[in-house]
Amino acid sequence: MAERPGRAPFDAVLCDVDNVIRSYDPSGLHALERAAGLAEGTTAKVAFAPETGLPVLLGRVDLQEWVQAIAEGLAGLVPQATAWDLGTALLESPFSADETVVSLLRRARTRVPLVLVSNATVRLEDDLTALGLADLADEVVNSARVGLAKPDPRIYRLAADLAGTRPERCLFIDDTEENTEAAAALGMQPVHYHTAADLQRALEPLFT
Repeated sequence: MAERPGRAPFDAVLCDVDNVIRSYDPSGLHALERAAGLAEGTTAKVAFAPETGLPVLLGRVDLQEWVQAIAEGLAGLVPQATAWDLGTALLESPFSADETVVSLLRRARTRVPLVLVSNATVRLEDDLTALGLADLADEVVNSARVGLAKPDPRIYRLAADLAGTRPERCLFIDDTEENTEAAAALGMQPVHYHTAADLQRALEPLFT
């Protein structure tokens, strides 16, 4: 069916949080890794390996249990106390919001529903509040709250339902290609995010 003149090709925006709306500053963690003789990124690699990361992202373990799992994953590489310090530093890494992305999403929300869809810990909602973004979206679908994580198609369908539309009428933004491919498989219009310019181009039909 042809689109009505002036009608955007989507009726809702579904957007990832991490590495799209907010980014982390890993400099403190990297300094600890260098001091411990580890390559930068080693802790994150352990923390977000499926066997370590999925339990916390699905809400099956709490944050301290996650730090313990990270420390166990670093065993043999560094002393136990250092492993705990590294896991804690990752958990407590500071973060900030991309104000250009936030502005674009706030503008989009004046025209269509906005749902955040994030593989995150139970702290996500508090983190959004700390950023002044508690009111950014109509709904937040947090993997740790719903027990589903991208690229599981069920979390996409849940988000579309909350937006009040069909998957094929959703624009989906994510920085991970696996997640955008899963969205495309459901008929969503995927945007593989790299910079705010990608988001601006994708949202342009709403603003014209």
